[in-house]
Parts: sequence; C-alpha cells; structure tokens
Amino acid sequence: MENKGIVVIVDAYSPTRRLAPVFIKQGYRCARVQSTPEIPDIYKGSFSLDDYCENIIHQGDLALTLQKVASLNPVAVIAGGEIGVELADILSERLGLASNGTELSAARRHKYTMIERLRSVGLRATRQCLPVDGDELRRWHQKTGGRIVVKPVRSAAGEGVHFCDTPEASCAALQMIVGKKNIFSEINQEVVAQEYLCGTEYVVNTVSCQGKHRVTDIWKTTRVSVNEFLDMGDSIQIMPRQGEVQDILVSYALQVLDAMNIQYGPGHMEIKMCNDGPCLVEIGARIAGGDMPYYAELATGQSQLSWTQLAYTDSQKFHVLCDVPYSLDYYFSSVAMLSPYDGVLESYPYKDQINQLESLLEIREYVKPGDHLHKTIDDTTYPMLILLKHRTEEVVLRDWGTLRYLDGYAFYKVC
Repeated sequence: MENKGIVVIVDAYSPTRRLAPVFIKQGYRCARVQSTPEIPDIYKGSFSLDDYCENIIHQGDLALTLQKVASLNPVAVIAGGEIGVELADILSERLGLASNGTELSAARRHKYTMIERLRSVGLRATRQCLPVDGDELRRWHQKTGGRIVVKPVRSAAGEGVHFCDTPEASCAALQMIVGKKNIFSEINQEVVAQEYLCGTEYVVNTVSCQGKHRVTDIWKTTRVSVNEFLDMGDSIQIMPRQGEVQDILVSYALQVLDAMNIQYGPGHMEIKMCNDGPCLVEIGARIAGGDMPYYAELATGQSQLSWTQLAYTDSQKFHVLCDVPYSLDYYFSSVAMLSPYDGVLESYPYKDQINQLESLLEIREYVKPGDHLHKTIDDTTYPMLILLKHRTEEVVLRDWGTLRYLDGYAFYKVC
C-alpha cells in the first residue's frame, strides 16, 4: 500500500491501541512519542510497539524531541492518551500542524483549571476549591455544606475519587491523595474539591476538525454504592443520537468544546444531568478509554477512531459527513462485575449462567482463578467485564439486570 506519510501518536498505550491501526489501514505509518522517560506502571504489562515505525522517548529536552519528531515530517501529531495531551499540543503547534494550541492546554488537563475555564465563559460549572492544605479545605466544606468530591487534579479512571459528607472526611481524603503515586505513576501534588453533582452521568464523545464538531457516540452510565464507594460506575449503555436528553447534552457539550478551544481531534466528556440542567464533570482532549470507541463501532459501525482519522487526513470528507447523525444497528452495554473481596480467587461459581445470556458478546476476565482478587474501588479493579449486544434493547436491559442479580458475595469463591 502507498505510504501517505507518518502520523505521530503521543503516549499510545493499551487503552488507545486501536487508534494506530485505523491510520495504517488507510496507508499511513505511525510513530510513537512517549512523554515520560518511564512507562507508567499500569501500562507496562500490555505495552507494545508493533504498530509503530519509530518510538521517541521525551527525556525533558523539548528542543531535542521536537527535532526528532520534525525529522519524520509527520502529517499529524495526536494525543494517544490523557498524559499525552499537553506534549501533543506543543509538538503540533510548533510544527505548524493541525492543533488545539497550547494556550488552553492546562485547562484541558488540570481538573480545577478546566472548570474555571467554563465559568469564565459563562457556562454552567460546579462550585469548587483548590485547597492549599487541610485547614482551607475544611473551611470551604463547612461553608459549602453537603457532600463534596475530593480528587486528584491530574489523574483518571476514577482513581483517588472520594465522596465526603463531613469536613473531617474531606481532610482525610486530601491526606490520602497528596503524595501518593497516581495511575500515571506521577506523584499527586494537589487535590480539587467540588460540590457533589446529583444526577445521571452521561458520556458524550466527539471528534473535531477545523472547529466543526462531530458527536460520535453518547452513553448513559449506571452507578451503585459498593465497598463504601458511593458512585461506583458499573455499566455504560449506548444511546440513540437523538432524543430530548441527548439534545440538551449535545448543546452543552459543543459549548464545552468551544470553551476549551478544541479545534481538532477527539473529545471525551463526562456530564451530569442535574435537576437544573447539564454540568461537566470533566473533559479529556483524547479518545475515550475503556475500549469505548470499539464498543461504539460494534453498535453504530463508526466511532472516534474512524472520525479522528478523517479529521486529520481528509477534512473535506469529514465536513461532508459530519452532520449525518449516527444510527444504532445494535444496542450495547458494557457491564462491570464488582468484587467485595480481597483474596485469592478460586472460581466464579455462576459464570455458566453468564454464558447463557441471550445478548452475551464477550466475557473479559481480568482476574482469573489463582490470581489475587481486589475489592473493586475504581475502574482499574474490575475483575470482569461483560459485553452485551443485541438488536432489541429490552434483551440487553434484561441481561444487564440478570448480571446485577448474579453479582455479589456468592459470585466469587475466594480462598
């Protein structure tokens, strides 16, 4: 196949492993830039360079990294994951390629700055505080009242999120977060405290090209309280593109993209639909994690993957097709099983019942018999994911309910 040029992906790891093959299929080669000298611990076991013709490790010398990337004469530089957003902004801007620029890079990564950016342009934004210490956090919580959320300013996957009903609990959360290594093997330096947003959480995924935004997929999440965690995400369910809730979400989401100056590439937004309207939880200037783009392709035939390829390599086709809404060929849900145990897993006694579900597509068994099983406390500690797919929505919903019925203490035999 003809070589159309090189696409550089910054911090391509397993959660975004499907991005490079989309470009390769269209005749491009892919190179990888690693923004940190060391691979984050969470990605070491699944790291692969098979799809990349070059691997450039950024050691902190921006001029040298820029020189190495420029020597490839790339057609695009794209963030392959959350930690790669800022370096991708710098490289693409300096090389004069399609870019979101660096002016608002911090707002696209730092969770406090992100929300303040929305407030500055008049969009609905949660009340929040960036405390310098526990005393300031305690005073803010006392003044704000109610439940608040304390979390790291630069982490992901629900790691380090604490729901706090008292100022004392907030201070304890701060102490547990600051100084701890996060999911990206970085030491947490700050926390952000925010009012707890009550409502259903949705995900809106997009791709932008020259400031034009495409909504690629919308998801409804479900939540349960488990292992002393208030809002554990236990499933995502894809939604039709159009509907009353979707129209409200999309209107707000497109304003968020503009506020963050996302001109090119994917955007991943988590939005709470509160009694008085939508409010952003956070946004990532990269494709959704958790294999969500792959799920979207199973349900709709397209996703952030294909649209990102168009945004950077065929803007004309992007604009021609952009306003055609996606349609659901299948209903789809990804359901997480939630372990209440810490111990060595002996077996899953009710796994056979899962295999009998009518909409079952795939069982992803992350913890196998003989492995250590952890209590589920965030997205990184799911022991098993079940993928459901069917042309009839009620079948998926029925099987989702069956999984919730099966899960619990009896689902795991632990020794």
